[in-house]
Order: sequence, then structure tokens, then C-alpha cells
Amino acid sequence: MKYLVLILFPVFVFSQDNLLNEIDTDSTGKQYEIATFKGLKIVNFESTKLVAKDEFTFIVSHRFGTIENGFNTFFGLDDAVTRLNFVFGISDGLNIGVSRSSFQKIYESSLKYRILRQEKNGFPFTIVGFNAILINTALDKDNLPKLEFKHRLGYTAQLLISRKINTSFSLELAPTFFHDNYVLIDEQNNSQFALGFGGRYKLGKHWSINADYGWHLNRADNSPFKNPLSIGFDLETGGHVFQMHFTNAQPMNTNGFLGQGSGDWSDGNIYFGFNLSRVF
Repeated sequence: MKYLVLILFPVFVFSQDNLLNEIDTDSTGKQYEIATFKGLKIVNFESTKLVAKDEFTFIVSHRFGTIENGFNTFFGLDDAVTRLNFVFGISDGLNIGVSRSSFQKIYESSLKYRILRQEKNGFPFTIVGFNAILINTALDKDNLPKLEFKHRLGYTAQLLISRKINTSFSLELAPTFFHDNYVLIDEQNNSQFALGFGGRYKLGKHWSINADYGWHLNRADNSPFKNPLSIGFDLETGGHVFQMHFTNAQPMNTNGFLGQGSGDWSDGNIYFGFNLSRVF
């Protein structure tokens, strides 16, 4: 349970005022930057955007299989995985989410909360925390006779630090800790660390190009997995944000795309996918 304490601790460190502070100006006359990112995710990594108070957002994320097999798998359609994610705004600065992914049949509950916000002519960054608990229900006791429920659990803790450089360009840094009680590679440490980089460049009123990359900091030397690199486009249409992208990591949960991304851009082993968000 020590990892659960680690994950939940930041929620109580910062005051409620910081979590709930969402209006563009306050009593001191501060003005805040808005629309740093339009999607809740850049591509794979969480962005610093949050769902507004009392709003409910439903996100369908889809990753086809690798495109390198061409028509044999219809460019990955036959090997697709899907994630359904439900996010609710408890306040403008505090979100809860639940999701289910067909990759390893993972269930996830998450908490996302704003700590500080970028000010115009003031504080230069928006800082958001993201924490999650995952359950891998695909692990099979027939193959793992000593399997216990605790081995199915994984944890994620991220600090998302973004800056809107100008009206068109935004950047994000995402130091990440994640822990899986069961790992596929014996030499791999259960506790893993990564540094995420992401950005958005606005191409037009409703279009932007997005990219993110995860630099794994303690991957085992004999691991077959790769650092995730993803590139895509956002299209905003009313209550929808439609994200289309290419990535070398098929998993969509943080522990998955950082720890188990198997594709390689250099040999065409990449996946086409999309995230479709709808606000209710």
C-alpha cells in the first residue's frame, strides 16, 4: 500500500483554493492563459487540460495493429485495441476518471488536479497532477500459478508542467513514476521512471499538430520495449475533439505505452489510432 500513499499524497498537499481556482480573473486581478491544449491528451500523454465543473466527457481511444503487415491485417484493423474512458469534473480544477482498455483487459481509476495555473504577465507555467490505479485482469492463473490479486495492480504518478508560448505554440514536460506489481521482464525493476515531452502547434482555427515522446529512465538492458514517439493532428468541431495519430506504442494506459511499447518507427512497426472526445 506504500505506492497508494505515494500516489494520493499530492492531492492533500495543495490547498483547495489552488484546486478550485479556474476563473480567468480573481479578486487580485490576475489573468490566466487558456486553451494551452484542446484535448485531455496530447497524444498518449495527459495534457494539462481538465474537464470543467459538472461536465462529463466520454473518450473513445482506438489503436489499430501495426501497419507494416499491409493488407494481410488490413493495415492493423484486424488487431485493433480500444479504450473507453469516462471523466467527470468535480470542480474546474479536479477531475475523476474510470476506463477500460481491451489491451490486457485493464481497468483504471484516475484523479487529475490543477496545482498552479499560468498567468499572463505572472507565473509562467500550468502544473497539474495525475494519479491512477490500474488492474490487469488478463493475467491468467493457469500460466502464473502463484498469481495473487496484488500482482494485477499498477500505479501511476505524474506531474504535468505546461507553458503556452504564444497563441499557436504550447509545450509540456511530464516527469512520471509508474509501478507494476508484475512485469514481463524479470530484470525489469517494478518501479519505473520516465520523462515525457509534448507539444502542440496550432495550424488553423480548428486544427493543430501534436507530438509527444516518453524517455524511459531505467529500462532493463534486455527489454524488447521502446520509448514511445507519437505524432498526430487535433480537429475541434463543436463539442468534439477528434485526434488522429501515429505511434509506436499500442497500449493507451500510461504504464502500458511507457513500459510496453513494442513498435519501432525505423522499421515501419507503427500504429494508427485516434481519440474521440464528447462533452455532455
